[in-house]
Amino acid sequence: MSGIFYGIGVGPGDPELLTIKAVNAIKQVDVLIAPKTEKKDGSVALTAAQPYLKENVKIIYQVFPMVKDFEKTSSDIWDANKQVILKLLEEGKNVAFLTIGDPMLYSTYIYIFQRLKKDGVDIRTIPGIPAFAAIGSMVGHPIVEGDNILSIIPATASLEKIKKAIAVSDNVVLMKVAKSLEAMTDLLEKNNMLEQAVLVSRAGLDNEQIIHDVKAHRKDKLNYLSTILARRN
Repeated sequence: MSGIFYGIGVGPGDPELLTIKAVNAIKQVDVLIAPKTEKKDGSVALTAAQPYLKENVKIIYQVFPMVKDFEKTSSDIWDANKQVILKLLEEGKNVAFLTIGDPMLYSTYIYIFQRLKKDGVDIRTIPGIPAFAAIGSMVGHPIVEGDNILSIIPATASLEKIKKAIAVSDNVVLMKVAKSLEAMTDLLEKNNMLEQAVLVSRAGLDNEQIIHDVKAHRKDKLNYLSTILARRN
């Protein structure tokens, strides 16, 4: 197998936030894998990388289920997508898997990476800027400082786990809050964190929303790419 497999983090979505290393890799690969869900057309990650694509690059959309526990879903779709990638690598093609944010942080890429690693594939993972890091700089909200403890929490976790994490944290990043915004708002308020909280949806993308009064918007319908940064008063 002579092809190289790249996992490329493209950041939160703004094409200018890709690293030089990510751009160089995108420009040299033969095939780009763009992950998408069954319900939506297109790929946010591919859109972010669009300005850097070479003319003859082949783009393959691969559908991945947007479910809470990836590892508990049927392995059929993962294995089918893996076989497509393996065939391309065996043909000597360099293949890149694009992922929003960072490849090793709550990313679909992790599950493909784990499977290909077992097959002895030459894998090179290129980090990307996580949305919460971009948000902190964008709105002037220090994410964590001094000896404070930061917890990065997926709002899709069980309420009990989230409560325990918040209770021992000075600062929190709550990711994927769209479907549980009311519950997350209530938890932050109980932990004296709501006053210094900011919610950003689709950071760096079209239809971006920046909300400083989170409580007033607790019943809003938000895009999946929504994150809260908060710290204790």
